[in-house]
Amino acid sequence: MAAIDNSRDSMDYDSLLEYIKYLEQRLRELEAERTTLKSELRYYKSEVEKLLAPPLIEAVVLEVLGDGRAIVKSSTGPNLIVTISNKIDQSKLRPGMNVALNQRGSTIVEILPQREDPHVHSMEVIERPKVRYSDVGGLDQQIRELREAVELPLKNPELFRKIGIEPPKGVLLYGPPGCGKTLLAKAVAGETNATFIRVVASEFVQKFIGEGARLVREVFEYAKKKAPSIIFIDEIDAIAAKRLDIGTSGEREVQRTLMQLLAELDGFDPLGDVKIIAATNRIDILDPALLRPGRFDRLIYVPPPDYSGRVEIFKIHTRKMPLADDVDLERLARMTEGATGADIKVICVEAGYNAIRKGRDVVAMKDFLDAIEKVLKKRRKDIVDKGVTLQI
Repeated sequence: MAAIDNSRDSMDYDSLLEYIKYLEQRLRELEAERTTLKSELRYYKSEVEKLLAPPLIEAVVLEVLGDGRAIVKSSTGPNLIVTISNKIDQSKLRPGMNVALNQRGSTIVEILPQREDPHVHSMEVIERPKVRYSDVGGLDQQIRELREAVELPLKNPELFRKIGIEPPKGVLLYGPPGCGKTLLAKAVAGETNATFIRVVASEFVQKFIGEGARLVREVFEYAKKKAPSIIFIDEIDAIAAKRLDIGTSGEREVQRTLMQLLAELDGFDPLGDVKIIAATNRIDILDPALLRPGRFDRLIYVPPPDYSGRVEIFKIHTRKMPLADDVDLERLARMTEGATGADIKVICVEAGYNAIRKGRDVVAMKDFLDAIEKVLKKRRKDIVDKGVTLQI
């Protein structure tokens, strides 16, 4: 009997040990789960606090006072004299900085990073354009003038300092559409390794008062950050038409935008690392203030290509095309009298399509003749749109 009792005691002891180990393991699991739940609780508490916290107000610092206060321009409208939180290093505050104000006490609680307007980023910015002068045909005189006005001051500003003259602040390209004004500007940026910022002037026309002028200012500031850079303002007549004494509120806003552009041009260093090129098809309607010396004082006419120019443009657009032996580019140039560079590019593309449609991998003369027939004949005809005849 004693042996049986000892055996039972031994079994009870072993089972108790197993149970204790199980409880210890379970305790560790529960402690780990408790730690996880505490972490989740802290996270959700912080999220609730964020949701319940009042929003901060954005403002711009106008002046830092010496007694722990500052004058700011609130995004809600008025100028405010506010206190500066002890968390903020007052020595870092500068006029023009963006800051966040506590809505309850109107205290500066954070310095916000400087940001550019999304409209500025949406504009075409080519860090280093791949277009070169060899991609531009028939505009040798215009290329020479652009190199003197834009490329030379960017690459060799010391030459102008030695001679004691200032290069043009701005260059205006004018002429019929499709003749290569944008291509010229890209080629200059490519040859000078400058950032190319292309802006369509109508993008400066905004709904609210002062927005257009602010966009102009931010584009020029962005160009300075990306220097050396070239700002190309296309269709500048959208904001630079002659000013009238009587006009609508929208026209007055466009005039304010133009005045900001003139102010930026006046404050520009001609030997700086930012150059301005503009383009227009209607130089006759531009405001004289824009064309006076010291602003856009270099005017370059970009005409439709002549015979030799058309030959060069055909060579440029066909240099990667497999051409048949019967293709005569000089004959094509004679047949396209009055065509622009853009027209010739479309003709070459259409000729390539003609070859593809016929199942050939070589472009023949017939393909070009059919393309000329299709492209230029359509340009010479009247286009009837809903009963209104438009001359092309």
